[in-house]
Amino acid sequence: MPECWDGRSQEQRLPRVSSTVSPLQEHDIETPYGLLHVVIRGSPKGNRPAILTYHDVGLNHKLCFNTFFNFEDMQEITKHFVVCHVDAPGQQVGASQFPQGYQFPSMEQLAAMLPSVVQHFGFKYVIGIGVGAGAYVLAKFALIFPDLVEGLVLVNIDPNGKGWIDWAATKLSGLTSTLPDTVLSHLFSQEELVNNTELVQSYRQQIGNVVNQANLQLFWNMYNSRRDLDINRPGTVPNAKTLRCPVMLVVGDNAPAEDGVVECNSKLDPTTTTFLKMADSGGLPQVTQPGKLTEAFKYFLQGMGYMPSASMTRLARSRTASLTSASSVDGSRPQACTHSESSEGLGQVNHTMEVSC
Repeated sequence: MPECWDGRSQEQRLPRVSSTVSPLQEHDIETPYGLLHVVIRGSPKGNRPAILTYHDVGLNHKLCFNTFFNFEDMQEITKHFVVCHVDAPGQQVGASQFPQGYQFPSMEQLAAMLPSVVQHFGFKYVIGIGVGAGAYVLAKFALIFPDLVEGLVLVNIDPNGKGWIDWAATKLSGLTSTLPDTVLSHLFSQEELVNNTELVQSYRQQIGNVVNQANLQLFWNMYNSRRDLDINRPGTVPNAKTLRCPVMLVVGDNAPAEDGVVECNSKLDPTTTTFLKMADSGGLPQVTQPGKLTEAFKYFLQGMGYMPSASMTRLARSRTASLTSASSVDGSRPQACTHSESSEGLGQVNHTMEVSC
């Protein structure tokens, strides 16, 4: 049997895909900065938040999240929450090319489009899962609209804007490489590009064929012109801005975004932040290690007071005492996570956890 990606056989490596995935509903939502393509999986569950996802540049919700949300163990989570996948403008499958002169929304404007989605479906608040550029957008969304965000899972987030040297290097790379190859160097480490040939080749082909290249170029340019995410650890500077909800930062131990995620962790409140460094994982942990990420996400939700009766796997059992909240779920928003609570109250829910798994 052929070897692939990480040395395991194809049969050993393939994620367990559920045969009971909820049907999808596609919507185009009008926002102040144009239409957003949104895909809904499942139906709202009482007053519980929606899980809202935002993909990385070069991808869309399918390429970024299908492996993760179709993973068998993830169904134990999604049966409790409605899932809302957001595609950045023009990045969805089959998107028409934007007309000449179209101004792609800034990263701040992308964040400002999301309240229209929340209001359209009547969500009271969301738990966001973002990857790369999508993680930056969701973090910005939580800074601008904190009352709409219950928690965040930020994979491969880079809180820093591009300096002139980085900008010049990106421009030079764009002159010497194709757009898919340029994006691949953002998604994968050099080691992965050399060794994970099957995975990389699959994404090279899909990025080139599934995502409209002109639209992708606009998103790529806007992401690379982003400004620093304006956050600081409370108490380090006067009137410091920070994310007020529980946050789980995720990065693979072989990911190009590792330095950015470490720096983001240093800028967040340690009483509400979990930092998860995933062993044997590269730039797309939700694709290559969906089981580990599902386990960590379940644990994160339990720490917020959701799903206390869900089955707990090895990782969660070994760390229950350090993070999991004792609060029960009655279909309403957990009191420990309301934005009006003090930082001491939040500290009872989420403590700093730096782990490799």
